[in-house]
Amino acid sequence: MDFKNALDQEGKIRAIQEMVPGKQITIAHIIASPDEIIYKKLGLNPTVDYKRAAIGIMTMCPSETTIIAGDIATKTANIDLGFVDRFSGTLIITGGLSEVESAMKSIIDYCRDNLLFTVCELTRT
Repeated sequence: MDFKNALDQEGKIRAIQEMVPGKQITIAHIIASPDEIIYKKLGLNPTVDYKRAAIGIMTMCPSETTIIAGDIATKTANIDLGFVDRFSGTLIITGGLSEVESAMKSIIDYCRDNLLFTVCELTRT
């Protein structure tokens, strides 16, 4: 966008942000060996072995897809559902690194191949 043409009479930029509905996974990320504080701040199970654990984070649209994704994740791997929000499209799963990765890949594959979603790359830190 050319912001020079978006200036109002006071010289301020006025922009409208819109969410365009589509069939897509916009974020798919794994945090390997997360710090304990991340678990606490997210309200996740604090009894896990943090050094061997992982957190998987996804956002998708339409947001109700998180229900399907949560089902796929629990049927694919031994993970815990940390957060499923059918309104924002956010899914957080926890478990061992290989289990979280397996669940995330299964969700991405299913959404791409069966629901014909546009999917992003699975990233990891």
